[in-house]
Amino acid sequence: MTKKTADGAARKRGARRRLIGLAATTALTAGTLAALVPTAAEAGTAGPSGTAAPSGSSARQHAFTAAAAKYHVPVGVLLAVGYQESAWDAHAGRMSTSGGYGPMHLTDVTPAMLAAGPAGAVGRGDLAALAKDPALHTLRAAAKLTGLSPAELRNDPSANIAGGAALLASYQQAVSGSRSSDPGQWYGAVARYSGSSQKRSATAFADRVFATLRSGAARVTQDGQRVSLTADGDVRGAKTQLGKLALTGVAATATETECPTEVSCTFLPAASSNGQVSNRPANGIRIDTIVIHDTESSYESAIATFQKAGGSSAHYVMRASDGAVTQMVPTKDIAFHAGNYSTNLHSIGIEHEGYAAHGGTWYTEAQYEATASLVRYLADRFGIPLDREHIVGHDNVAGPSSSLVSGMHWDPGTSWDWEHLMSLLGAPVDGEHGVGPVGSAVTIAPGFTGNQQTVQICPGDDPTGATTACTEQQQSSNFVFLRTGPSDTAPLFGDQAVHKGAAGTDRINDWGSTAQAGQQFVVAGVDGDWTAIWYSGSMVWFHNPGGANTVPAHDVTLVSAAGTTPVAVYGSSYPDRAEYPAGLSPSTQAPISYYTVPAGQAYVATRPPANTDDYFTSGAVVVGAKQMYTIQYNHRVALVYSSDVTATDGTATNG
Repeated sequence: MTKKTADGAARKRGARRRLIGLAATTALTAGTLAALVPTAAEAGTAGPSGTAAPSGSSARQHAFTAAAAKYHVPVGVLLAVGYQESAWDAHAGRMSTSGGYGPMHLTDVTPAMLAAGPAGAVGRGDLAALAKDPALHTLRAAAKLTGLSPAELRNDPSANIAGGAALLASYQQAVSGSRSSDPGQWYGAVARYSGSSQKRSATAFADRVFATLRSGAARVTQDGQRVSLTADGDVRGAKTQLGKLALTGVAATATETECPTEVSCTFLPAASSNGQVSNRPANGIRIDTIVIHDTESSYESAIATFQKAGGSSAHYVMRASDGAVTQMVPTKDIAFHAGNYSTNLHSIGIEHEGYAAHGGTWYTEAQYEATASLVRYLADRFGIPLDREHIVGHDNVAGPSSSLVSGMHWDPGTSWDWEHLMSLLGAPVDGEHGVGPVGSAVTIAPGFTGNQQTVQICPGDDPTGATTACTEQQQSSNFVFLRTGPSDTAPLFGDQAVHKGAAGTDRINDWGSTAQAGQQFVVAGVDGDWTAIWYSGSMVWFHNPGGANTVPAHDVTLVSAAGTTPVAVYGSSYPDRAEYPAGLSPSTQAPISYYTVPAGQAYVATRPPANTDDYFTSGAVVVGAKQMYTIQYNHRVALVYSSDVTATDGTATNG
């Protein structure tokens, strides 16, 4: 692979790595992002209202004014809703990172999007049912109201704004029976526009819109459009209209949160379409993993994003400045956060305000301390072991299918200090450094502050806009680089799904050539200052003078192929088709085509084998007879059927 091709592929992976943070664009100053080519409407052709839209930077402002007039929506209300949905950005016909199209965030989510998105629902038989939520199809509703085609609503910002105005007007008609010129009388319509059926989320969205009405706003969009909203400090929303909406919810009390007493915690529900109501673990669905994420946006933007239908969610979002937490999904319910349904099914997700490309400066001591308190609390409640095999990063989650492995997220990134967090949890990644004999297991433990690694950071890795060109940067890191031979000049190992036979790179999002603090692998060889491990079906090497970067691992289970045939590796854990009762659509899975466990290699099983299982929103739980081990396969975990492998006690090997 050429350098240009590798960079292009990496940029593509970076663009797909997370579905969060559209509203973060409001924090960017004009000129930090490259201008996009104007659409026909912005170039001066007739807009959907039949009036000639002016060319240049005022086209979008005119589109809001024209759409408001046509559908009898107060222009300030329409502008304020658009500001909260997209900061008035158009995204040139692309679905935004939070699941919608255009300035008005009109949603049009397909089963394929749910398969590849944060739900990670590839192979699920109920994909079509998951995609039926009306909140995921406001673009289609807008098409019926306006007579405009779905393509126009996706691709033409002026048409999109008209569609949003038509939706607002229809909601207002349903709430009050008229289209008042008083902005305050549109509170109920705005709350419904949120797409949430939950009172607190709908109210929070409407309150943000009306706060924008009172304060005013102005910005230059990513494609150079100048849009402004004049402040109306006296406007107040008619909150009594909420009673006319079919909203669910409970009183806003501190008892709703599931947090330790020492953590400042409030509850604000995510959009219901961004997860599933369940009853874990009382319904037999175990909770055995905690996934650490970062938001790639501000704290406030992440919360707003999770409240939008069609995107992702997490159980908790943590602020950088003080470690304050907003819980957004009850722990009994399933959040769509990890990009793998099997992982979502059995995990709790914690998002951290920050940016993976700048982790060393964004991740604060307040976050680490609050995270440790929250993780200890959750681990105690659900019996989750406090180790790196159960407390994982989003970058450690398995890809659920062959086609999705390369696009899996890489947060919280190379500068999340795993060793510090594990020490705060009372489960430090330490001990006497060294390397046991070939066939024994080791824990990666390179330290953090003194472990200075050089990585390349490119603009696609940094949504803040601060990185304007690809730059090599040395920083404290949580990993060691892996090479194809015992030499600094040997090529970096390239993950099969990412590089397809080519060497790896030092790009910060290229997780395939790294082993991370706390991960455990089996020693495959020793050559002077270099240690080899079995990794991703290969023998790879890392610099380890005197065992400085490893600690011998004890009390581990090692698995290897039961025969001479390579063992298939999976990314999900569903029962066999025949094990689903009548009336339930079976989920399916296939081996990850890039990966196997060859005969003669061994990998650390991160937990005892567990039965395959599945869950449906009807409340049905399906448990299969077969069991699967989760193994530390490469930078990510993977699954193998217990019947395909032989398990041995790693303690005896280590002596």
